Amino acid sequence: MDLTDRDWRLITEESRPGPLNMALDETAAETAAEEGTRTLRVYRWDPSALSLGYHQDPGTIDWEHCDSAGITVTRRPTGGGAVYHDNWGDISYSIVAPADELPGDLMESYELLCEPLLDAFERMGIDADFADEERPAVYQPACYLRALHPAHDVVAGDGRKISGNAQYRQRDAVVQHGSIPFESTTERHLSCFANPDATAPVFDDRVTSVHEQSGISRQAAVAELTEALRHWADACEATWSDEELSRAHERASEKYKATAWTRGGEEPTA
Repeated sequence: MDLTDRDWRLITEESRPGPLNMALDETAAETAAEEGTRTLRVYRWDPSALSLGYHQDPGTIDWEHCDSAGITVTRRPTGGGAVYHDNWGDISYSIVAPADELPGDLMESYELLCEPLLDAFERMGIDADFADEERPAVYQPACYLRALHPAHDVVAGDGRKISGNAQYRQRDAVVQHGSIPFESTTERHLSCFANPDATAPVFDDRVTSVHEQSGISRQAAVAELTEALRHWADACEATWSDEELSRAHERASEKYKATAWTRGGEEPTA
């Protein structure tokens, strides 16, 4: 499927709080459904954040530690386990497009939307591809320690996970977002969980990072990911509209910061 004959906007790396990052993905989905606008974005989490999977049991999280450490907690619209997004050690991206322009089959959709991600790793000098076999879960509440899935988990040449990706459909649009560990944050990652059944050596046996695999700088890694996304869709740099930012800030306040959503996954009522 050739996507370069359509107009895509590329929003280069920006630092925003976790709730606003999730609200911007949702807002981009509305824009895609209503106006046909396709969005590629690269972003970081400021301050560092923990994003819970949609069905995450809040009892698995050490809320007191997250609060004292200044780690913002929000809940993603996508499933899976919680992910710690370090302000420095994490690089995140999203791809948003109208649903009728993408494959209806989930596996085909992942294969298409992960093309720029795999290209980015090649540009970084990292041998990476979809996991070619499943590995059992080590600690279910943590996304990076769940069972490896060949459909959307990307591993380095040594078999360790280097990116987790997820999709959801909303308002006739598809959102795929993913996390790439730039640098190891094992202790900080595990400390977000209440009594995790995993140790640092176990985590490091399953998870690697861009810096460990290639030694490049964070700035260079972000640049390679950005260029891979730009090339994949022949995208033009752009910014959010004022109206989008206004809607996203409102949604972040009403939904992604709300206790009912973060602790229980309850959508706000109109």
